[in-house]
Amino acid sequence: MKQLLDFIPLIIFFALYKMYDIYVATGALIVASAIQIALTYALFKKVEKMQVITFLMVAVFGGMTIFLHDENFIKWKVTIVYAIFAIGLAVSHLMGRSAIKGMLGKEISLPDHAWAKINWAWVAFFSLCAGLNIYIAFSWPLDVWVNFKVFGLLAATFGFTFLTGVYIYKHLPKEKNGSTE
Repeated sequence: MKQLLDFIPLIIFFALYKMYDIYVATGALIVASAIQIALTYALFKKVEKMQVITFLMVAVFGGMTIFLHDENFIKWKVTIVYAIFAIGLAVSHLMGRSAIKGMLGKEISLPDHAWAKINWAWVAFFSLCAGLNIYIAFSWPLDVWVNFKVFGLLAATFGFTFLTGVYIYKHLPKEKNGSTE
């Protein structure tokens, strides 16, 4: 249910972009993101930091897109969010408190070197997505960028999450004689 809530604003953005334009879609994205956070809190009594950061960026850059009637601001939002995630993961790891391990370490036991590789892989992934967004947003037509944002980045994130799961599975402690290593 929670994962479905995360995609509703994106679906609304895409549908309204196709029916109207980037400005209507952006306004709807801001409203849908606010409703998403309220529903997430009402249902789960908790909102993730990533959701709050993303909403703030949507509100600021989406608002600038609408008020200044300039689609470039909403395009930059994607790059900035991915850059914040990459920087946040890098800084947390360098400070000795890996954010990835902090999120998943309570449920999954992995060696520290595996957590470090996962963390740096996500830093690289977010950095690559930020760079790709800049390239596509400012080198290709708006329709191409919207499709990339909605489908390309979503598929890439699912794919990278799957690969992370495979990596985690390979590094889970193996059971021997009824005990774990």
